[in-house]
Amino acid sequence: MQKTIKVFLKQYASVHMIKIKFHNSKVRKKEIFEPIDPSNVRMYLCGPTVYDRAHLGNARNVIVFDVLFRFFREVFGARYVKYVRNFTDIDDKINQRAKDIGKEIKVITDETIAWYLEDMELLGNLAPSEMPKATDFVPHMILMIEGLIKSGHAYEAQGHVMFSVESYKDYGSLSGRSIEDMLAGARVEIAPYKVNPLDFVLWKPSSDDLPGWVSPWGRGRPGWHLECSAMTHELLGESFDIHGGGNDLMFPHHENELAQSKCCFPSGGFANFWLHNEMLQVDGKKMSKSLGNFFTVRDLIDKGFPGEVIRFVFLSTHYRKPMDWTEAKAHEANTVLRRWYEMCVHLDGDVKPSSQAMEFLSDDLNTPGIIALLHHHAQTKNFAQLKADANLIGLMIPVFKDWAFEFDLSKYEKALNKVRSEAMLTKNFDNLDDLKDKLLKAGVEVRMSKDNVKLVPMLNFDLAAIERIL
Repeated sequence: MQKTIKVFLKQYASVHMIKIKFHNSKVRKKEIFEPIDPSNVRMYLCGPTVYDRAHLGNARNVIVFDVLFRFFREVFGARYVKYVRNFTDIDDKINQRAKDIGKEIKVITDETIAWYLEDMELLGNLAPSEMPKATDFVPHMILMIEGLIKSGHAYEAQGHVMFSVESYKDYGSLSGRSIEDMLAGARVEIAPYKVNPLDFVLWKPSSDDLPGWVSPWGRGRPGWHLECSAMTHELLGESFDIHGGGNDLMFPHHENELAQSKCCFPSGGFANFWLHNEMLQVDGKKMSKSLGNFFTVRDLIDKGFPGEVIRFVFLSTHYRKPMDWTEAKAHEANTVLRRWYEMCVHLDGDVKPSSQAMEFLSDDLNTPGIIALLHHHAQTKNFAQLKADANLIGLMIPVFKDWAFEFDLSKYEKALNKVRSEAMLTKNFDNLDDLKDKLLKAGVEVRMSKDNVKLVPMLNFDLAAIERIL
């Protein structure tokens, strides 16, 4: 026990040598991060509503929080960090999907959760400490609603229970919106049972064909916002360190979470820090089905984009800036990563992350800074540190290694080298140039140095075409 305490104190002392700063959405500026309890660092990320495949934008905050999780585990020690990411398996979108395709709701949610976990793992994300489902916390939500009614923060009307925003004087403080902006915001529903148009649903009635639970207000189901408040309270406590999500969730979801949690548990602070990532674009445009640029993670995986390539592209842009997904960036990431793997293939043993890499993450998760640092390590042939710092942000980790060495092209390299040698002798390079053009079209980058020829598969690599060419 004493040895464990000494190890922890040593780790905690090292934390204070690094000033960790995050942009806290709550105050709209960077603040120094100090955990509430350094032996129990707690973080929560709003997870998916499980009715369909995760689209590319869904993956961004998962990758961001995975980097944060890895960083905290390095700083505080893995046993002292708790990361919770939920599954929303109660939602009208799920109900509609079940009706549209004629499947049971649980069949849809179980299948979608399995897809999601597989896709997130393919992107190199660690499993969170806990992954609760909203359906497992309905009793906790009912108790919260009872408490909010009793304290005057909620009211029953026409089978619904509504949260009264006027009862919470700080409503709007997180998003920084005025009443006019909030009234014009998304998901603000005008209904006759509301005292104030901004009041939001805590409980709503369910017809016989919809999921429902017995409650003091009749058979029904909880509103969307309540589930996260219930799960954070049960799993992380009345006060915890960091809450995250996309900036599209800041209002109304996170604003409502904060309000109901603070009113239900007034002695707690809810989340000390709020981290919000910017949205994703595709070729400079907002991703949408109508524009034909809507991709799921699975779409890209099935098209041959390795998960590590997707992750690299994401981490090349700071999480608080809009991220533009392009195939050109993916091709560049593929080339860079393959080179790095070649440099590090013979390394053995573990090396700690560099102080520079830790400083970059300490400054509001500056992953582009680390990517630049990795390029520097490669240029200076500091391969051990290249691998260690890449590992810190979930690159070049064991789960990814096989894709970079999937194809042995050595026999084709020998064949091309023979053609090159002949061209050098005859001074006729037409055949060599023709082969290089054909290889490029078949998805192979040709690298030639004085001593050898190297073939590097690109994302459109076609092995059958290579065999026809050489």
